[in-house]
Amino acid sequence: MTADEVAGGAGPRFGEEPLGQTVAAAAAMRRLSGLLLSLEQEHPTVDAMLAQFAEWEGELAAAASPDAAPRIGDAEHTQRLYLSHAFDIGAFNPCFPEYQFDHLGTETASGTVNFPVVFEGPPGLVHGGFIAVFFDCVIQHQNCATELSGKTRSLRVTFRRPTPILSDLRFDIVRTQSDRDITSTARLILDDDVLCSGEVTTLALPPDKLTGSRYAKRRGQRSKRSS
Repeated sequence: MTADEVAGGAGPRFGEEPLGQTVAAAAAMRRLSGLLLSLEQEHPTVDAMLAQFAEWEGELAAAASPDAAPRIGDAEHTQRLYLSHAFDIGAFNPCFPEYQFDHLGTETASGTVNFPVVFEGPPGLVHGGFIAVFFDCVIQHQNCATELSGKTRSLRVTFRRPTPILSDLRFDIVRTQSDRDITSTARLILDDDVLCSGEVTTLALPPDKLTGSRYAKRRGQRSKRSS
């Protein structure tokens, strides 16, 4: 690790870590959704899936928290456990894109992303809304890794060329910080062509100043404020 690099692992101050089963299921559901979107005719396996889904939904509903509101601090255990959204949301939530950093520093960062079929908008291209989500995710990932982050105040995406799905893309981020704000500019690149860029401004707050910083722990563990 160089002097500019920061640790990228999630910490309890941003929420609880997802279960291993949740991570494995997210990847499988994203792959399965891509296959469903690629079918040209109805298939008997899908009928079997739908019947099984109804049974699984009932079983999981009985085990899940009955209240979908996030549980903060010492709130009632009937509320849902909040999972950390600081890092790698796509690893446990199939609705978000996955990405990898190869450099994560306080001022710059870079990595790779490949958008599967589930993020398609126009034929063969990534939906612009998912690109905005992607920029927000990687920029806030870097902010949280520096332990100074906050609510997104503005997000502006500039589209230069269409972004293809199923392609290995690179991204880079340049980050500047003031007393109260953080401004980050990210680019999505194919070969040497900049496809689009995103500029995000967020509040600059330490973790203990974030709303809901006292995240609940899993049942059987006491919640505690980060140090």
